[in-house]
Amino acid sequence: MALLFYPFAMAAVAINLFMLGLIGVALGWQAIDPVRSVLWAIPLGVPAAWLAGRWVRGLMDEAE
Repeated sequence: MALLFYPFAMAAVAINLFMLGLIGVALGWQAIDPVRSVLWAIPLGVPAAWLAGRWVRGLMDEAE
């Protein structure tokens, strides 16, 4: 199940990292460009996909 969610979880992580970079600019930090946020999201998407799969599996078990 987590393999199916990986592209979506990775994209969500990339968007959140980019937005975090924009918030960081307001605090005086260096911006995170979109390419860097996607590169960081590749490994960080794995635990996010695992958690999403676990969450959906719990919902499916509860529905049964």
